[in-house]
Amino acid sequence: TKWFAEAIGVKTVAYESLNVNDKREIKTPLPFIIKPARLGSSIGVSVIKKEIEIEYALDVAFEFDDNLIIEPFIEGVKEYNLAGYGANNGIHFSIVEEPQKNEFLDFDKKYLDFSRSSAVSEAQIDGVLVHNLEQTFTRIYRNMFEGALIRCDFFVVDGEVLLNEINPIPGSMANYLFADFQSVINTLLANLPQKRRPQVTYQYIH
Repeated sequence: TKWFAEAIGVKTVAYESLNVNDKREIKTPLPFIIKPARLGSSIGVSVIKKEIEIEYALDVAFEFDDNLIIEPFIEGVKEYNLAGYGANNGIHFSIVEEPQKNEFLDFDKKYLDFSRSSAVSEAQIDGVLVHNLEQTFTRIYRNMFEGALIRCDFFVVDGEVLLNEINPIPGSMANYLFADFQSVINTLLANLPQKRRPQVTYQYIH
C-alpha cells in the first residue's frame, strides 16, 4: 500500500520496515506504532510509548508477519473514513465518517460495537476538506479498483490528507456509510466493467 500510494502521488504517514531477520533497531523516535505489514483489523498492533515495551510488542507482531511497519504515533490525529464505488462514468461517495476512538481503532471498536453495522453520523467538516478527501480517494480508485466498493481511511495532519489504509472488502462492506446500501450494490452490479482481453496475434511467427 505504501509503495502503491507513492507511485500515484498520494501521501502516507512516514514509516520504516523491519524484517524478522533484521537487527532489532528502530530509528523512529518514540512514541510509535508497530504493525504487521500484511494484516488488518488492528491485530498485532501496539502503540509504544516507552522503550521497555518495544521487545514484547515486536514479539507479538512477528507472530503474525515476518515483516513489520513502524510509524510515528501522532497524538490526537484526526481520522476520517470515506467509501466509494465507480458507476455511470463517475465515482459515488459515501458520507465522511470521523470514527470515535480512544488512542486508535482496535479490533473491538471496529467490529464488536453497533457503530460498525448501523448508520453513523456524518463528520462535521468543511467542504474543502471533503473535496480533498474525495480527490485523494479518486486517485486511489482509478485504474485499480473499478468494479469494487472500497473504503479508504485517512489521517489529516496540519490540513494535509494522508492515506492510512485501503479496505478493498471493508468490514460490513461500509454499509453504515451509505443511506441506501441496497441501491449502492444494485448500481455497482449494473455497472461492472467489461473484461478487456488482450488481442492475440501470431505476427512474430510469420
